[in-house]
Amino acid sequence: MPWFSVTKEVAVGTAMLGVAFATGVLAGKKYPSIFFGASKSSKAIIGKDSLLWQYILDYSLREHPLLKKLRLLTLDHPWGRMMVSCDQAQLMANLAKLIKAKKVIEIGVFTGYNTLNMALILPDNGRVVACDINEDYVNIGKPLWKEAGVEHKIDLRIKRASETLDELLADGEAETYDFAFIDADKESYNEYYEKCLRLVRKGGIIAIDNVLWNGKVLNPRKDDLATQSIHFLNEKLLRDARVNIGMIPIGDGVTFAFKL
Repeated sequence: MPWFSVTKEVAVGTAMLGVAFATGVLAGKKYPSIFFGASKSSKAIIGKDSLLWQYILDYSLREHPLLKKLRLLTLDHPWGRMMVSCDQAQLMANLAKLIKAKKVIEIGVFTGYNTLNMALILPDNGRVVACDINEDYVNIGKPLWKEAGVEHKIDLRIKRASETLDELLADGEAETYDFAFIDADKESYNEYYEKCLRLVRKGGIIAIDNVLWNGKVLNPRKDDLATQSIHFLNEKLLRDARVNIGMIPIGDGVTFAFKL
């Protein structure tokens, strides 16, 4: 689709991603061992003891106090590394605000940091359909959802995400969602993407996390189904005429797909 035929929100959002990507590339040239050529994600490599990471937080992060509280709680968890990076979460919230999002799908909740992140920027009648299979992790964040006054915006579904997506489609909610975030079992990424593409409206955004997968996508092993699935979707997205895309080297890599 020609550039001049896309919506204003998609055009501006794609431009924002261009700036974010350029920033990542320039930083990578200056700090190659930090951003590229390493086996860990940036949120692990630029750890809490890194002066560069602290600089990024000091001069870009506008984190709600309850988001910060939940982030610190999550980092103390043995699986805290699974949490979305706070800079990535802020970018997603900004994009959701840019397109005036009211309805969001989140596939993979963990402790609910990004669930809270999204709920905070939605209008009072907004809705986040939050999909996970483990309520124990979610229970860490639930009290903070309530404290933030956004609990009523969050529709938590503890079941397989594919079932929830099928239910939303069966209920006639196709093309009514504004934003979707996919961050769950990698083997199901293609299924989640296809169903989210049906649920998200034109001009809406699908964010797909972990697309770099700790660098494993450079040489996927035949016996590594998770990496194979991510690489397959990355290849597919490059040629998918239904969306405009931008892959950003933030966190463990995130691709934004703008539905045309």
